[in-house]
Amino acid sequence: MALDARAAAARIVGQVINGKSLNQAMPVLLEKVTDRDRGLVQQLCYGTLRQYPRLKGVLDQLLDKPLRKKDSDVTALLLVGLYQLDGMRVPDHAAVAATVDATKSLGKPWAKGLANALLRRYLREREDLNSALDEATSNAHPQWLYGKIHKQWPDDATSIIEANNGQPPMSLRVNTRRVNREDYLERLVIAGIPARASTLSPQGICLQQAVDVSDLPGFADGDLSVQDEAAQLAGILLAARPGERILDACAAPGGKSCHVLELQPDLESLTAADIDEQRLLKVSENLQRLGLEASLQTMDATTPAPPEAGEGFDRILVDAPCSASGVIRRHPDVKTLRRPEDIGQLADQQLRILQGLWPRLKPGGTMLYATCSILREENSQVIAKFLALQTDASHRVPEGSWGQATDFGRQLLPSPDGADGLFYSILTKAG
Repeated sequence: MALDARAAAARIVGQVINGKSLNQAMPVLLEKVTDRDRGLVQQLCYGTLRQYPRLKGVLDQLLDKPLRKKDSDVTALLLVGLYQLDGMRVPDHAAVAATVDATKSLGKPWAKGLANALLRRYLREREDLNSALDEATSNAHPQWLYGKIHKQWPDDATSIIEANNGQPPMSLRVNTRRVNREDYLERLVIAGIPARASTLSPQGICLQQAVDVSDLPGFADGDLSVQDEAAQLAGILLAARPGERILDACAAPGGKSCHVLELQPDLESLTAADIDEQRLLKVSENLQRLGLEASLQTMDATTPAPPEAGEGFDRILVDAPCSASGVIRRHPDVKTLRRPEDIGQLADQQLRILQGLWPRLKPGGTMLYATCSILREENSQVIAKFLALQTDASHRVPEGSWGQATDFGRQLLPSPDGADGLFYSILTKAG
C-alpha cells in the first residue's frame, strides 16, 4: 500500500531534522508513494525546509513543550501542515483535514487531535504568531546565517534572502558538440517551452519555468544538460587548450567535467576524481549520455600525489566542498543542518585540498578554485591563506562584467530570478 503524500513528506522532513541530508532521505521515501504524488511530496519537503526557521518559530509558540525525539515525524507533519496553510494553493480546510488524516498513515493516531487543534489555532492567530518572530526567523533564516549575510553583503542582503527563500530557476547547457544554442532555442519554441539565452554563459539557456527533463527535446540523446548558468562559468574560466591534461578534482556529479570536454574536444586527457566512489557512478552516467570520455578516479584531494603518480596536470578544477550558502534554494536543508562552527571547519578542509592538489599541477599550470558559497571565510580568506603558505602561487581575479570583484576572486550572489551564488579564483603556478 502506497504511503500518504503528507506522511511521506513528514518522514523525510523528520529525518532532515534529525541530521540526514535531503538527498539521503528523499529517494527512499519517494519509492513508497504513487507516481501521481511524487511531485506533491517534493513540493511539500522543499517548501517546508525553505521556510523551516519561520515555521519552527511558529510551532514553538503553538506547542506547550517540544514533542519527544521519537515523535519527530509528528513535529515534521505539523511543520508540513503549517507550510500548506501559507505556501500552497490548498484551501485551508482541505490542508487541515489532509494533515490530520496523515497521522493515521504515520501510525500516530494519538496526534490527530493535536494536529487539528494546532492548525486551527494557527488559522485564528496567524498574524499575531508571525509578528512575534524575530527578524531572522521571520525571514526564514537561522540567526547566525542571517547575520553573516547582512554583515558581509549589506547592500545585497535583501535580494540574497529573497533568492534563498524562493524556487530556483532551471537552466540548461547545450552540448556544443551536437547542437548550437540558437537551434536549440528554436526547438524549445516548437515544444512550447518558453526560454531565453543566458547572459552569463554562451552555452546557457534559462527556462521561464521548470519542466521535467523527459520533456526537453534531445535530453536522452545528449543534446543538453541541466546546469545553473553560474556553474557553467567553471568550464569557461578553466579555458582548457588542445593537448592538455586536465584534472577535475571534486568532480561528482560531473557537470563541470562534461562541460570542459564539450568546450575542448582535443584534450590529451581529462581525469574526473572524487573522494566518493559511489558518486563517480553519476559522473559515468552523465559522460555516457553526452557521448564523452574521461578517466574516473577515486581520490582524496587533501592527500598530496604519491611519487608514482606520474606527469602532472596542465589545469586543475577545484569545485571545493563548502557550506552551499550560495545555493540554499536548491538545498534548503542547509538552513536546518548547517551550524556556524561548520564554516571554519570547511575553510580548513578547502585549504588542505588546495595544498594537496598543488603538487599535481605542472609549473606554469592553472588552478581554478570554485565554491557555491557566498561567505568570505570559504572564498577570499582561503585563497589569501593559501597564497601566504605557497610561495610559487599567484592569483588572478577572473575578468568579466558578471558578479563582484573581491580581493582574491569574483563573487556571484544568488539572485531571485537569476544565477546561483558562486565564487571563482584563478591560481597560477610559477614556471
